[in-house]
Amino acid sequence: MKISAFTFIKNGQILGYPFLESIQSILDIVDEFVINVGYSEDDTLLMIKSIESPKIRIIESFWSDSMQNKGYVYGQQKMIAQFNCTGDWSFYIEGDEIYHENDLKQIRKSMEMHLHDPNVEALIFDFYHFYGNTNTILNSPGWYRSEARIIKNSVRSYAPDGLFWLVLDSNKKGRYPKAKHTGVCCYHYGWARSQNQMNLKSKKVQKYWGKEHIKIDYTQMDQSIFEKFKGTHPKIIKHWLSDDIELYQVDSNFVPTTKQKKHQAMIKIEKLFGIDLSKKHYKLV
Repeated sequence: MKISAFTFIKNGQILGYPFLESIQSILDIVDEFVINVGYSEDDTLLMIKSIESPKIRIIESFWSDSMQNKGYVYGQQKMIAQFNCTGDWSFYIEGDEIYHENDLKQIRKSMEMHLHDPNVEALIFDFYHFYGNTNTILNSPGWYRSEARIIKNSVRSYAPDGLFWLVLDSNKKGRYPKAKHTGVCCYHYGWARSQNQMNLKSKKVQKYWGKEHIKIDYTQMDQSIFEKFKGTHPKIIKHWLSDDIELYQVDSNFVPTTKQKKHQAMIKIEKLFGIDLSKKHYKLV
């Protein structure tokens, strides 16, 4: 079994992505790591080249600023990397996602277990979404609780906006991949970086979605969906963790939006019936 990993990154340094830690967190269990580095305004490319591993293969690309429709440029850049993967599996990781060293054997075991099962096209992970600091996680159907991050290279797949895959049974129609759970969590630190870095990211990427930047204020959030993180962080991200060990506190005067009130109602239904109403971009088999 050959495992490929892949990612794409642009301006990772100035936007506060822990992308080096992200890459290194799974490097031990993959046979190759394809990294599509977009032309950047910082030292992202040099930093990636500093990782001494024969497994890493770098592709350099330019992002089209004229492509401003629903994040399709993200899909383009993701697929540039994925189409260069040569393994049986392709393991996609984003620049703010980390995997725990204690879970790597289980991830590889899941790939081995389902390698020859034609009914399993992808593998999924649960997610820890850290918010405000690295001791607060979000739990709401408004934030995806699980997502496919590994897919078979033998499957005809593409990513319309970089966020998920569609599988093509024909040239005209796509569907979500059939998937099994790895039993492992992905640690997502994107919303734990500084507010200034998050706003800079928004200024630079919203154009690809045909939107204008709206200032991000971490304190303008529904406190009711916060939970204290009780686990342990991956060792590789230890130096990046915030000093704040308490639950992140929002503006006490903040009034939840209509959308957030809808999510509160969904949470009540989830608790009442023991179901998960979060969006899923896969079909569990």
